[in-house]
Amino acid sequence: MATSKSRSPRFVALKYRDFRLLWIGQLISWTGSQMQTAAILWHIYTLTKSPLALGGTGLARILPILLFSLLGGVVADVIERRRLLLFTQSVMAGLAAGLALLTMLSWDSVWAIYLISALLGAAVAFDNPARQSLIPSLVPKEYLANAISLNSIVLQIATIVGPSLAGILLATGNVATVYWMNAASFLTVIGALLLMHPPAQVGAIRGELSLKAALEGLRFVRRSPLILSTMLLDFFATFFSTATALLPIFAQDILQVGPRGYGWLYTAPSIGAVLTGAFLSMFGQIKKQGPLILGSVAVYGLATIGFGLSKEFMLSFICLVLTGVADTVSMVIRGTLRQLHTPDRLRGRMTSVNMIFFMGGPQLGELEAGVVAQWFGAVFSVVSGGFGCLLAVIGIMTLFPALRHYDHEREAIPQANFDPQRKDKGQSE
Repeated sequence: MATSKSRSPRFVALKYRDFRLLWIGQLISWTGSQMQTAAILWHIYTLTKSPLALGGTGLARILPILLFSLLGGVVADVIERRRLLLFTQSVMAGLAAGLALLTMLSWDSVWAIYLISALLGAAVAFDNPARQSLIPSLVPKEYLANAISLNSIVLQIATIVGPSLAGILLATGNVATVYWMNAASFLTVIGALLLMHPPAQVGAIRGELSLKAALEGLRFVRRSPLILSTMLLDFFATFFSTATALLPIFAQDILQVGPRGYGWLYTAPSIGAVLTGAFLSMFGQIKKQGPLILGSVAVYGLATIGFGLSKEFMLSFICLVLTGVADTVSMVIRGTLRQLHTPDRLRGRMTSVNMIFFMGGPQLGELEAGVVAQWFGAVFSVVSGGFGCLLAVIGIMTLFPALRHYDHEREAIPQANFDPQRKDKGQSE
């Protein structure tokens, strides 16, 4: 992988106190969330034995995001993002506790799980724009790629530890315990947010909650071919090439490895992602980002095809690890590109538009995978999805030549808003 000659110190973004607090809080909270996500899929399949019901979890999560994401972006640009996050994290903690209580009382019907998943999706529609928009204000512009890489690492570590712990607890039948642990994990982010002192939002729209303000974010994305192309690539790749919802079928019926094997399969992409994120965090800039994004998504599709065709646990595990490697390379470059090319006053709204694509793709993809698996089988669903991902790469590469040739070292990058006077306050002693 080609990089610039200058390298940033490893994990340099963690020298900044507020980012470090958020990073640690997210490590614990996301671990709990990943435990719950894996447990919900297993829970639903245990109740129904239906691939279509598994696909329904994606639909339940994505509908509120599609309904509320644009509003969530405007709110993230109006209200202080730290305060908004305190509210959304508290709501999600309460919903996780509610799911645990319903399970303990044996009121855990599929529709109850769908309802809570939908409410969690609505909370995420407000939480994600605020959180993603807050990060660029916590570190200097030149360390933003490092911060995004570190954010990727913490998410993927959580996705390794979370499903593994969930698999152990699910093997003993303790589904409710998984949900209780997730509810408790949100307290770490809430504590971190209370200790943080982020700078004031620059260029905020000063209380203007309106359709005009929401549409401004859509217009910005539509007029930014680089940003739009990465969003479309993310959506179609994950729509076609999402195998997560079908993992319980592969674990139980095809590979026959049980709940512990399911936990490892669910964890596999994150192992690749952690190793890749750690590697990327060592470098300041990556050259020829456009071709690298396209190539990494193509690898993602090929690895998905390999997983679908495999009948051996180890080969399936390796293919899923490769999907994590490819997805992380693409994600870090996409995230850095979007944040650097978006002014601070529009970051919440840009993120909310992006959320429709990057969450809509995998969630609707879970529904698509479940429907196709119901009709033609799980193997056909996964393999055909991998080929769909490859076709998406070819289509985006053809329609958006600017992405194919993009190299941000040759581009004029807008300055991210960061107060250099905060460096000494944010940096550890």
